[in-house]
Amino acid sequence: MEYHQQITTAAKFIQAKSTTQPSVGIILGTGLGGLVEHIQIDDIIPYEDIPFFPVSTVESHAGKLIIGRIDTVNVVVMQGRFHYYEGYTLKQITFPVRVMKLLGITQLFISNAAGGLNPAFEVSDLMVIDDHINLLPGNPLIGKNLAAFGPRFPDMSEPYDQQLIEQALAIAEHHEIDVHQGIYVSVAGPSLETQAEYRYLRTIGGDAVGMSTVPEVIVARHMELSCFAISVVTDLCYEGRIKKVDISEMIEAAAEAEPKMTLIIKALLEQN
Repeated sequence: MEYHQQITTAAKFIQAKSTTQPSVGIILGTGLGGLVEHIQIDDIIPYEDIPFFPVSTVESHAGKLIIGRIDTVNVVVMQGRFHYYEGYTLKQITFPVRVMKLLGITQLFISNAAGGLNPAFEVSDLMVIDDHINLLPGNPLIGKNLAAFGPRFPDMSEPYDQQLIEQALAIAEHHEIDVHQGIYVSVAGPSLETQAEYRYLRTIGGDAVGMSTVPEVIVARHMELSCFAISVVTDLCYEGRIKKVDISEMIEAAAEAEPKMTLIIKALLEQN
């Protein structure tokens, strides 16, 4: 079955399971699944039940598609995402974003855990992403263009919606939440970077580094979805502050910041 047909088949399966039509898609990253507690849930669909959907293999990624409402906004939420290092292709990683488009979303909100390259950052800080650098080995749009979704050469001069960024920063200021703004670098993983690599990533303009988000944003912009993304700094990656970390420490750092991130996303949904 062709890729486009697979997307359509998956979307029809979900629509047969749920009568709720979402307007916003949300992808929750490592240790950031707590937003689910604020959803009035209509339907929960395990990824393995959805035709052609990848399955989460990473600790802390639940692997469930949740459909419901946050306040009055209909949402479809990915509780767990996919990564290149799991062995998936970039097209498989972004398959759910295509499906969510067919379900009716017009905006995509993304959260992730990231390493802080900027010396101004501390563990559990938040960073609103205003641009990115793609260092993954490829692009999810390589191959035959899906003309029904978007153009062959989509513009990426503003991948993240400036209005949403400004609103998020205003929300943070109103609630006295310290939030940074910066550039996210996406790498393949799963190994963390060497000290030389951290210096390189900072030199080329990165403020935070992670292993996700960029493929989803590229595909979302191909389909003219508005994007908002926010990182939680789970470890520090600049000279003098680099230390050995493990996943449990990163999840703990994400959990500490999660209430602040959840507040910002909920308030953004209310305003849009």
